[in-house]
Amino acid sequence: MPFSIKAATWVNNQIFSFSPLLERIIAALPSGMPVYMVGGAVRDALLGRASYDWDFALPVDTLRAARRVANQIGAAYFPLDEERNTARLILVDENGERMKLDFAELRGETLEADLRARDFTINAMAFDVRRPQELLDPLAGAADLRAKIIRACSATSFTDDPLRVLRGVRQATAFGFQIQPQTRAWMKASAAGLTRVSPERLRDELFRILSGRRVDVCIRVMERLGALPYALPELTALKDVSQSPPHHFDVWEHTLQVVAQLDRILALLAPNYDEEKSASFAFGLLTLRLGRYRQALDAHLATHLNTDRSLRPLLFLAALYHDIAKPVMRSVDEQGKIHFYGHDETGGRLAAGRAQALHLSNAESERLQMIVRHHMRPFLLGQSGSAPTSRAIYRFFRACGAAGVDICILSLADFLGTYGASLPQEEWGKHLDLIRTLLEAWWEHPQEVVAPTPLVNGSDLIEALHLSPGPQIGKLLEAIREAQAAGQATNRAQAMELARDLLMGKSLTDL
Repeated sequence: MPFSIKAATWVNNQIFSFSPLLERIIAALPSGMPVYMVGGAVRDALLGRASYDWDFALPVDTLRAARRVANQIGAAYFPLDEERNTARLILVDENGERMKLDFAELRGETLEADLRARDFTINAMAFDVRRPQELLDPLAGAADLRAKIIRACSATSFTDDPLRVLRGVRQATAFGFQIQPQTRAWMKASAAGLTRVSPERLRDELFRILSGRRVDVCIRVMERLGALPYALPELTALKDVSQSPPHHFDVWEHTLQVVAQLDRILALLAPNYDEEKSASFAFGLLTLRLGRYRQALDAHLATHLNTDRSLRPLLFLAALYHDIAKPVMRSVDEQGKIHFYGHDETGGRLAAGRAQALHLSNAESERLQMIVRHHMRPFLLGQSGSAPTSRAIYRFFRACGAAGVDICILSLADFLGTYGASLPQEEWGKHLDLIRTLLEAWWEHPQEVVAPTPLVNGSDLIEALHLSPGPQIGKLLEAIREAQAAGQATNRAQAMELARDLLMGKSLTDL
């Protein structure tokens, strides 16, 4: 990896091998000034993990030093907080990887004071970039790293910054570490402090959680620590909301099962998938039917609706909120069967409210609402028992657009999360065929089925049929496009004939 630092040994005197980038940074720094690499990059070096987020701490002249480094290595320079002397450099390598370099003034009079003010001991280690053989570890973070423990740096870690409650959950899950009992007690006592955290900081930490693996585990831990009502409050209402068969879980457990299954599905459909993990019937069939879309799906999920956030974590947020309206839409009929009529439409509005509370962009909010509102569409398409017609596929993507791909993948996780261990093999195979048909239309036959090239335009209709501009023109054009998708109009003459028939009162099903 181009942006790597590696620790050669696990003894007190560490030997860190520098990447060429770090050597260039050192060369650009003012001579004689101590500069420390601190925090996560040091931790990741000891774990043998590549890091694309480096933090440097300096005693003075931080902004001047950061700008000097930016000029020397060709990075973009952003002053984050001039009063607190913090700056960020962004560098993009030849493979498109973004490297973030943060420069900050020491928080405290000494490096040790700075480290003691940090969140967890595993993030409170440092080394002087010019003396990499010496690990500076006043809180025994390396020992906690070996023991796989998340330990707070002090009793005030979470009152100082309640967002560290979520950060601790994320790091414990990501690394597979245990939260030390006293630290866990402090986290639980400080969970309500999340109300003091700005929406932007809360959003960014939540999206880091949603970007990682085992999102369902993070949500469970957040719930046990009492943090969920302050982070994603709508989710708490899902608990103990029962459902009728074929559901095997209440709405809360079903939601977490869906999130877990989504994680597995995306791992199996990733470009670097592991065939051994698809040994079960359900996942083996999944990779067989949909494996050819690995690269396309990877590119789709990497799409950025916002500069800093990709589509992948937004899909996990949609999975968490796909049944969010079931508690308020629950009803029981005379036979005792439970229904949730309209939960998809109402759920879309609730999800949009959460998007607004988290200060998501308009594009993210619209996509989230679209996924939740239409998440039932694949199941409805499958009710006929036969493959969807070209007309049905066209209508699906007309309603959903690019979100149709997200809805297809979510529906697979929803299907698995509904049946659990009693998954019916035949029904699972049919649902996979349906999803493959939809994805095939989107990625392999878009011009034929999803978005046919227009045969006529509004001016053509106005001139040939002696019509006046107005909504009628748009309705005719849409009817022609739908007929194109269904194979009922393949040239201009057929399109004009269809328009004439529609004006005479014939419906599409009559043609």
